[in-house]
Amino acid sequence: MVEDKIRLLIVEGRSHSGISDELLRGATQAIEAQGADYDVITVSNALQIPTVIAMAEDAGHRPVGVRYDGYVALGVVIRGETYHFELVANETARGLQDLGVAKRLPIGFGVLAVDEEAQALSRARVSEGDRGGAAAKACLETIGLKRQLLGQAR
Repeated sequence: MVEDKIRLLIVEGRSHSGISDELLRGATQAIEAQGADYDVITVSNALQIPTVIAMAEDAGHRPVGVRYDGYVALGVVIRGETYHFELVANETARGLQDLGVAKRLPIGFGVLAVDEEAQALSRARVSEGDRGGAAAKACLETIGLKRQLLGQAR
């Protein structure tokens, strides 16, 4: 039987802590507004997020693991003077998309790839872009659709 209570895992890259705080605030507010539960795992940068989500999903299928209905990926990648920006932004997005499709995982994408810190702050702030909240809402929406398609809608 499917439990009605939704449980999410937020995985946040903390390479830009002030911006990350705003992303996390938006995500947690959106999740709490829907009455869902959540846990938070912090990693040092965005590139680690897909790996940690994959590990959490695998752990959830073991006797002592926590089972999550979906995941919210939060992070910031700011363009620098080298090619590193493209590698991190592209591979993070690709890794998350690959996980979502291959494992049928609801993943809210809240990883900002921007030219400068001011853009990131504008997109992250709950009072402005609220990309953390949007990522959480997208994840919750996808969970609802998945449950509906599987005949498990509330």
